[in-house]
Amino acid sequence: MSTSTRVPIGTTAKTGQKCPESGVWKVVGTPTTTAPIAKGNTMPPYGGKAVTWKLQSYA
Repeated sequence: MSTSTRVPIGTTAKTGQKCPESGVWKVVGTPTTTAPIAKGNTMPPYGGKAVTWKLQSYA
């Protein structure tokens, strides 16, 4: 797989959107958490709320 097709580290996605890249995603804000999310999966809520996730590292 070519690395040029990956979205950059720091890319954000909101709850309900399709995950643009497989990797470790972190919730923006507090409280925060990290989660491994696969490309194509729906970005999950956190703490029962819609949140913004930020790509921390590639899977």
